Amino acid sequence: MWKHVASNALTLAIFVLICVIGLISWGQREFVKDGPLDQTLFFEVPRGATLTRVSNSLEAEGAISSAQIFRIAAQYSGKAEDLKFNNYELPAGASMEQILDIVTQASAPTFRYVAQYTISEGRGVMRLRERQDGSLVEIASFSYTDGLPEAYADLVNRNVPINYRITVAEGVTSWNIIEALKGADFLSGEAPEELPAEGTLAPDTYEVAKGTSRADVIRRMEAAQEAILAEAWELRADDLPISSQDEALILASIIEKETSVPDERGLVAGVFTNRLRRGIRLQTDPTVIYGITQGQGTLGRGLRRSELRRETPWNTYTIDGLPPTPIANPGRAAIEAALNPEATDYIFFVADGTGGHAFAATLPEHNANVARWRQIEAERANQ
Repeated sequence: MWKHVASNALTLAIFVLICVIGLISWGQREFVKDGPLDQTLFFEVPRGATLTRVSNSLEAEGAISSAQIFRIAAQYSGKAEDLKFNNYELPAGASMEQILDIVTQASAPTFRYVAQYTISEGRGVMRLRERQDGSLVEIASFSYTDGLPEAYADLVNRNVPINYRITVAEGVTSWNIIEALKGADFLSGEAPEELPAEGTLAPDTYEVAKGTSRADVIRRMEAAQEAILAEAWELRADDLPISSQDEALILASIIEKETSVPDERGLVAGVFTNRLRRGIRLQTDPTVIYGITQGQGTLGRGLRRSELRRETPWNTYTIDGLPPTPIANPGRAAIEAALNPEATDYIFFVADGTGGHAFAATLPEHNANVARWRQIEAERANQ
């Protein structure tokens, strides 16, 4: 009898062992085979999320066939505690093995939606784009003063992860930047009551998390500009007619406002450097405009002759040398041009009708360039 019982027990044990081996083999095949996703999925691992929560979410999203197999494999491989808070792009057909590797490796976040808030002179514009087949496709563009479009409002209301970026254009004033930041719905906290000093905010693109405080964004801009200016100052040319980083920033802001053509910055810097060396007034219109607007908004019209003669601390037609402050926030290229101007004999320039300028070393040459520009203006007015 006991032999019979022992024989049955052994048979059962062998059967159970075979079943376990078969189950493990099946689980392994499920873990490494292509997954059920038929298209790319953008998936967020929330901060502090557990393995159970993540695996259940992956199964609910249709990314994996079994949350349990995913958890067992994560524990067996020692990756159960390695989940990284982030936004991930899970490719179509990704296996559970591949997905586990993706969500446990530190990497740059990948968002399905990117919202880029561009601050240029006069306004801020938000462009909402969606990642489609590896490319970003614009699905909405708006200004906050016009209200939120449905596509954007829906994502915000559903708390869908969005990669927010703030782009500050070169030559924008501190007032423009602060006013634009006030309207940004993805930022928190109050804007500073006192405007950051003109010129101290670096034009650049800044990635920010939703809920970042406005004060933090401003501090990042200030720190970036300080670093750019310090680096450029260390690499400055010899015998410049400026004696401090503050003066370099003032000159850079004038260069920034005078030309939007990258290849001209060095020449414009050379003209102003020559004028400062020779004691010739800079006579640049953007400084006159700043004296009128104080950097708050745009003038919206041409300058009047009376305004060119009006005395303000910034009017370089009436003052010698540099104005007391920058007239905008210059970018890196303008700062570098101010501190390493092109060697040139030019002391004049005027618009040439193409978006750039005509340069001259003598007054007769300059007068001829001015006459050509006046002719272009007249022809345009008659069109």
